[in-house]
Parts: sequence; structure tokens; C-alpha cells
Amino acid sequence: MPSPNILKPDIENGYYHVYNRGVEKRLIFQDREDYTKFLYLLKIYLSPPEDLMKEFPLLRIYIVQNNLSSEIELLCFCLMPNHFHFLLHQKSKGAMTKLMRRITTAYSMYFNKRHERIGPLFQSRFKASLVEDDEYLLHLSRYIHLNPLGRGVSLDEFDWSSYHYYLDKRHADWVNVKIISEYFNNSKKGFSYKNFVEDYQEPLELPSNITMDSET
Repeated sequence: MPSPNILKPDIENGYYHVYNRGVEKRLIFQDREDYTKFLYLLKIYLSPPEDLMKEFPLLRIYIVQNNLSSEIELLCFCLMPNHFHFLLHQKSKGAMTKLMRRITTAYSMYFNKRHERIGPLFQSRFKASLVEDDEYLLHLSRYIHLNPLGRGVSLDEFDWSSYHYYLDKRHADWVNVKIISEYFNNSKKGFSYKNFVEDYQEPLELPSNITMDSET
């Protein structure tokens, strides 16, 4: 029987929590260079292609063949030493699978060459859970951004998530912060996204239909 969330409903205009970890829970990011490479791949696959071709003219053919910016958006991410989380908006059917195949294949090839290893880097096919309502969407964004606290790292010190983009401290056209930020920009109570994330007092848990297989 397939593991939970291996078999995924593939719908147009769907929102998904996507996650994977290293084989045998091993590290998939060993240092800053590894994290930076992974973010570079996200940039290549998700930035507007016309901007990329100006910045990387020698990659023109690769960008044209692999860019998915018209098919999928990245709303949130967090890269932890042995796993990662994405919150994705899939605009076209099949886009999520294409993105995950491309990024895990390219990153695995880079990682194995750099660290002189062979074999699979990731435990299995990625897992994904369909986000079915606004409350779930907001809670997942908070869950993803609070992940570093489980490693004893403060949110201010952690460089490898989209949280700083939501605080307007960083900017990237391959991270769409507008969809979630609009819930708070339109609030008449002055309740900010920072308040929503950092003032959370309950135990940080995912809905029961998501399993992380004790991955952290």
C-alpha cells in the first residue's frame, strides 16, 4: 500500500504542501553552498524567463526548456538540514510533478558530484497534501516558517526559508508572498503576518491527514 500522500490528486489551480527528506534521514544540505545551489535552482525554474535570460544569457536554451513560472508558483519554503517544505500553487495540471522531478534530479546530480557520493539522495518520491481551505493554507504557511525553531534556531537568524520575504527584508520574483500577505494587509485590526507566526502559542502540529513519517 502506498505511503500516505504519495498518491496525489492532480488538479488545476490547486494549492499543495509538498515535502521530502534525505534517504535514511541523511543530510541533504551540508553547508551554505548546498542551500544556495538549491535556491538557485528554484530561481531558474520559477522566475520570469525574460528576466532570467537577461541575467544568464548562456542558459537561454536551458531556461526555455525547463522554466515553469507560467505553470506553478512557490508561496512558502523552508530548507532544513535533512528535509524541505514547499507551499505551492499549481496553475496547470502536472506542474507540481514536473517541478519536483526537475529540482530533485538537478540537485541530486550536483550534490553527488560535489560530495563524491553515488545513489539516491532523497528517500522516495516527494509527498504532497492538497490544501482545501483558507485556514489550512494560512496554518501551513506558519508551520513551514516556524520549522527552524525545532532545531533551536531563531527565525531572525535562519536564512533558508521564505519568512524574510514575508517581512519585506528580502525580495525575489520567484516567491509569491501576495496570496498569503493579502489576508493580513486587508485586516482592519492591524494584525500582521509577523504577529500571526511569532505569537502562536499552541503546539505546532499539522492537520491529521499529513504524515511526516517522523522525518525531523
